[in-house]
Amino acid sequence: MHPVTWIVVLNWNGADDTLACLNSLAGVTLPSCRVLVVDNGSTDGSPRRIRDAFADIELLLLPVNCGYAAGNNAGFRRVRELQADYVIFLNNDTVVDAGFCLPLVETLQRNPAAGIAVPKIFYWDRPDTLWYAGGIVRLSTGLISHVGLRKKDAPEFDRPGSTGYATGCCFAVRTRDFSAVGGFDETFRMYGEDVDLSLRVSALGLSIEYVPSSRIWHKVSASLHGNAVLKVIKKVIKKSLGVLHLLRKHRAWRGMVCYLLLLPLRLAASFRDVMKKRISGVNKTGRGQDAEHIQNRH
Repeated sequence: MHPVTWIVVLNWNGADDTLACLNSLAGVTLPSCRVLVVDNGSTDGSPRRIRDAFADIELLLLPVNCGYAAGNNAGFRRVRELQADYVIFLNNDTVVDAGFCLPLVETLQRNPAAGIAVPKIFYWDRPDTLWYAGGIVRLSTGLISHVGLRKKDAPEFDRPGSTGYATGCCFAVRTRDFSAVGGFDETFRMYGEDVDLSLRVSALGLSIEYVPSSRIWHKVSASLHGNAVLKVIKKVIKKSLGVLHLLRKHRAWRGMVCYLLLLPLRLAASFRDVMKKRISGVNKTGRGQDAEHIQNRH
């Protein structure tokens, strides 16, 4: 008998992305796998469009946007009621390889010491360029980063093994382990909750496993016309607040100081990346194009 696996997809006013994600999930090859869409109080007609396109999809409607952590926790409670053995949390702005589920679930099945399994993640608009090939966490210095970020895929990123943290963009976990740590900490409004969850799973003596044979593509981009620099600065500030909350929660005071000291450099790097992308877009097409946000999800 195959274990019951549920994929939880959180949507908030993102019907187009969510429908593209669900279309890719329609080809998933894992037996006993179902999909739950959690709608986080959307006002763009998402629930109706999702229901019209996927009449048999499980849909959980929340009255308001309660954020990433609380929305996914609500989805988890629902799939636990539906007897899920494994849960895969998946961002709605992704598309997946048809076989992405099986390596994640098999990793957890084969290795009792594995607590979370996380795939290799590429940029959607640059399909051979990595967004995530593992995570690095050093609380003592405030360093939280992706392995392989913006690098072309290469054999060195095909080695599975333990890593520092799983990005909330996509990961698989046993229902019992997610319950044991109490789910996502809902005091995180945006950014940092995935690192916090990984640290708490690790505290149970379980590892975070990078599984490169599982592959997905992430839409880490958005329009930056108009006040592009201001938008990126706001995003960096929101991300920084999440990281500082994480460091405070885990009493990493030295890391907090280091992070604050380096914050101006992060803002400068974000500004530089935006300008490079905009200049590149103008050079290629003669007009401005969409440019990459810095760490759209995590």
